[in-house]
Amino acid sequence: MRTRDFSLAPAQAGAEAMFVGATRYRGPLAVLRLFPAWRRMVRDLRRTPGYRWHTVYWQFPCTLGTIAFFADRDAMLRFARSRQHRRLMAWVTDGTRNATGGFIRLWTAEPDGYSNGVWRAESPEMAHIPTFTPLGSERTGPAVRR
Repeated sequence: MRTRDFSLAPAQAGAEAMFVGATRYRGPLAVLRLFPAWRRMVRDLRRTPGYRWHTVYWQFPCTLGTIAFFADRDAMLRFARSRQHRRLMAWVTDGTRNATGGFIRLWTAEPDGYSNGVWRAESPEMAHIPTFTPLGSERTGPAVRR
């Protein structure tokens, strides 16, 4: 059901800001050299006020990425200024010795979303929404036909 109350949902559902990024490392040796600094940075990430959740992904051959959720955009940007994050980014961007490319994208959540069942604050029942969310060109969405 449509909602603005994510109090019963997992932590990432209540996040208002999301970070997605990835770095293509020079090779397996660079990834191994990265590991100690990365662990310190993750420790700081989890202690950051406003941190909600994160995961790491791998793409062949040597790309590591992160998806992280924060309470709001300011919490996300405060973490970017943290000492361990700055150190790691300086190491990553030291020419092409350690990495050959990277990107980040920052997103802000819409106030409305969807939740159902045990994660629904309004009631614990599972239910369909009566209408689809309108597209940009629509005033109201069409009815959901079951």
